[in-house]
Amino acid sequence: MSYIKQMFDAHPFDPASDHTRAIECITACYSCAEACNACADACLGEDKVAEQVLCIRTDLDCADVCLATAKIVTRLTATNRELVGAQLRACAHACRLCAEECEKHAPHMKHCAICAEACRRCENACLELLKE
Repeated sequence: MSYIKQMFDAHPFDPASDHTRAIECITACYSCAEACNACADACLGEDKVAEQVLCIRTDLDCADVCLATAKIVTRLTATNRELVGAQLRACAHACRLCAEECEKHAPHMKHCAICAEACRRCENACLELLKE
């Protein structure tokens, strides 16, 4: 059992709720942040790093948005649904932009293909949670 699920189950606010989508979103956000950070670092190691500036910037921005989103979604007490919704939409948007940028480089840079996949997973998880 993940720590996120354990914390949700132990939380005094609505512990009986099914938090499956929230847990998937949080997990996807943290995974995406890690992938984006690693992708940015790998881009810095490429021979033509000057051609990777937009990808690096997009990776780093996406990673920051994903981390903030995971933290906000994890908080169950006195949740401001309007703020959470706005953050989820921002995260889905950042992930879409990052995936699109990484997909341009994916055919010749495996790290960008991996990052794009993580971004698409996170984008979808955010959009799914928005449906609740």
